[in-house]
Amino acid sequence: MNKLVMLGAVLLAFGLSGAAKAYDGTKCKEAGNCWEPKPGYPAQVAGSKYDPKHDPNELNKQAQSIKEMEARNAKRTEVLAKTGKFVYDVEGQ
Repeated sequence: MNKLVMLGAVLLAFGLSGAAKAYDGTKCKEAGNCWEPKPGYPAQVAGSKYDPKHDPNELNKQAQSIKEMEARNAKRTEVLAKTGKFVYDVEGQ
């Protein structure tokens, strides 16, 4: 009986270790380059129905806000140099 339990445990261990080496759904062209499109998804996104077609105004919002922030900071340093006090709200000045 003990031999049968031991044999069963060994076979179970071998079976589980084989499952870890199973196919993971990727076909790697080379090491680290394993991307492949899902079935029905195009290999090239640009020009397909999945292309997001971003609005340039939306993409430039962050760049515009950074420019505005830098302008406010320049005003704050001017006020600091003139008065010796740091004023956070310089829009009214």
